[in-house]
Amino acid sequence: MKKLLGLVVLVLAALAGYLLLIPSPIDPLAWEAPAAPPMTGVMEPNDTLMKAELLGQGQIHGPEDTAVDSQGRVYAGLHNGKVVRIGADGKAETFADTGGRPLGMEFDAQGNLIVADSYKGLLRIDPQGNISVLSHEADGVPFRFTDDLDIARDGRIYFSDASTFEQPDYLLDLLEARPHGRLLRYDPATGKTETLLKDLYFGNGVALSANEDFVLINETYRYRITRYWLKGDKAGQHDIFIDNLPGLPDNLQGDHAGTFWVALPSPRKSDADFLHRHPWLKAQIAKLPRALWPKAIPYGLAIAIDENGKIVRSLHDTSGSHLRMITSVKPVGDYLYLGSLENDRIGKLKIN
Repeated sequence: MKKLLGLVVLVLAALAGYLLLIPSPIDPLAWEAPAAPPMTGVMEPNDTLMKAELLGQGQIHGPEDTAVDSQGRVYAGLHNGKVVRIGADGKAETFADTGGRPLGMEFDAQGNLIVADSYKGLLRIDPQGNISVLSHEADGVPFRFTDDLDIARDGRIYFSDASTFEQPDYLLDLLEARPHGRLLRYDPATGKTETLLKDLYFGNGVALSANEDFVLINETYRYRITRYWLKGDKAGQHDIFIDNLPGLPDNLQGDHAGTFWVALPSPRKSDADFLHRHPWLKAQIAKLPRALWPKAIPYGLAIAIDENGKIVRSLHDTSGSHLRMITSVKPVGDYLYLGSLENDRIGKLKIN
């Protein structure tokens, strides 16, 4: 027993020495997170997500976002860089391969699939699966984490460059607690990309309002959604649309009728908020293998917010066994399509 205890002490001492000697990959700041809101009222846990039909189960990995074409076929971008298409027979076939990591996606008016690829930039995939790059930089700064998008009726594309950390290291951005994200707009008529907002705390999901008088962007690591005004007296200004959300907001999608659907991959965790108060501790954790990092709660969660910034509905899978770590909620007709960074399936839920 003494020998075993001695060995444990040596291992711990070696680990401590290792942590102290090697540099951290981040330069973290302290942040005092607000107290998490209670899961009561409209946020009361339920098991509505357990009713979702499962598409492509076992055939896909990490369908982070989805899109549905005019024939009702469902598209999703996967971990391996492929964009798959799931037909009425339930089989997933490869539609295109970006060679990167396709994330947010939407069809434009011409039937092209516009994709925010974390590594490759803003892409256009035509109906035959041919890929072209629309944009890969703005103001001379290359994209490092092209994330989500929405397309206006005039064809302009609003999208996010979430971080200066690349896709595998998105949790480093969480620990560092510095604003690296941008909200961008691409104009297909000119081929130019402009920066609308910068210094966002992991600028993630993007969605236009029903009248396109403002655009929303999720700031994942601040538990909030920021609004950028496009029309009216406030055009060019921004403000907080909703703050202190009950989880980390990921993709964001409007139904063009006054409701925004927000995917929350994980409910709030007190240990994450605790860590934010201690930059030195965050710097040390960033040095550890990812297997030793705190884990997200296995839970399925999505919320609906009206255009006044009020949460009007929540959908849960409290077990996380049917749909977990939901990263996108795409309203199409009478259904919601639910994507995930981790699942081997896409949820399809009829909206009551």
